[in-house]
Amino acid sequence: MDIQTFITAILLGIVEGLTEFLPISSTGHLIIASDLLGANDGIVKVFEIVIQLAAIFAVCWIYRTKIAEVTVGTLLKPRDPRSLRFVLMLILSFLPAVILGLAFHKVIKDVLFNPLVVAGALVIGGIVILIVERFLQNRPQQAEIDDMTASTAIKIGFAQALSMIPGTSRAGATIIGGVIFGLSRKAATEFSFFLAIPTMFGATVLDVYKNWELFKLEHLPFFAVGCAASFISAIWAVRFLLRYISTHTFIPFAWYRIIFGLTVFATWHFGLVDWNLPD
Repeated sequence: MDIQTFITAILLGIVEGLTEFLPISSTGHLIIASDLLGANDGIVKVFEIVIQLAAIFAVCWIYRTKIAEVTVGTLLKPRDPRSLRFVLMLILSFLPAVILGLAFHKVIKDVLFNPLVVAGALVIGGIVILIVERFLQNRPQQAEIDDMTASTAIKIGFAQALSMIPGTSRAGATIIGGVIFGLSRKAATEFSFFLAIPTMFGATVLDVYKNWELFKLEHLPFFAVGCAASFISAIWAVRFLLRYISTHTFIPFAWYRIIFGLTVFATWHFGLVDWNLPD
């Protein structure tokens, strides 16, 4: 692996890890970063799938105690009602993404994965966050994840399905969706982390299945470097967000999205960057 490939693996891994669990869109950032680095071939697309797994494992590591408790409480008798209810909420939120993802996966990949779609989704998502923080953050009805109702879980699931549009942000859709539907900022953020585990595992398995022929043994060092960078940066990002939301709103993320999206549009409009756009 040459130095340029090594640096590309580290940079894309860091981008994935830092952005996967913040409300700013990891997919959108990866599309733009890959374009800027000139990394648009098939192996990079597979690489982006693999480094998602590292980000998932970062969340699993941080919440390993909770995950173990829920697993034991669900599988071993006497079963714990709270654990069973928690798993039910995850399933209800996960199902819309499964159904819509299987139905529209190919269309989304073929048509929407380009920097201008990402830029538009970043701007729109930023505006939505500003509106939610301004008008819908006064009195949350469900302060903790255990207070969540089944209807709230299903609504969050449909909100998450919007993140199939690159640039929307899976974390942003689930967190802001949770706030809109009555969760506290803390409960919405933590539930977003847990919901990421089955959602991202499912999406990764689907992408691996569809791109299996692109996996080659000689790419293993490239993948290993990217995964390490993704895992470490994802741990930092999750811990940062949990500390941040205790005393701050999501407004800075909203303005970041808007400025970033408008910058991409400006570079395209004035021909400053030759973005890789579909014909």
